[in-house]
Amino acid sequence: MSRHFGEIRQLGYVVHDIEAAMDYWSTTLGVGPWYYNPKVPIVNYQYDGVGYEPHNSVALANSGFVQVELIQTRNDVPSMYRDFLQAGRTGLQHVAYWTESYDADVERLLAQGFKPKMSGEVGARGRFIYFDTEYHPGTVIELSEVAGPKGRMFDLIRESSKVWDGSTDPVRPFPDLSKL
Repeated sequence: MSRHFGEIRQLGYVVHDIEAAMDYWSTTLGVGPWYYNPKVPIVNYQYDGVGYEPHNSVALANSGFVQVELIQTRNDVPSMYRDFLQAGRTGLQHVAYWTESYDADVERLLAQGFKPKMSGEVGARGRFIYFDTEYHPGTVIELSEVAGPKGRMFDLIRESSKVWDGSTDPVRPFPDLSKL
């Protein structure tokens, strides 16, 4: 467990072909089911303090307590994912910690000298922030707010992984966050 953030709750992988990645993870590794959104509804997105409109496809599944996130960029909007790909990398790009005390945790991390790089929101009370912490590939830190519908979606994904039979509906649509 991290003394600064708590438990790592998510491993974020940047991939070139999200459909092939979901197939590999479910068929070869037995991780699933995957909840897939071809265009994540990110609002208030910023990279280095400048606003943009990203088009990212995301798939989420759990392996036990840890959530696996697959990310494919679909446009050339500046992002840490794009930077990762442009550096010739694919695979593990970030680790995420989850919080229900987002404002207090961000304030504490900023006071400790962490530098924000990328941020936005997915659903009500679903803010996220990535810090400029890449020491080597896979060490970017994301802090993700899970106090609202996004947190309930994460619970649904984790619970469905516990009863998934390994073959039925390996890819499912994201639930409607406005109904969670």
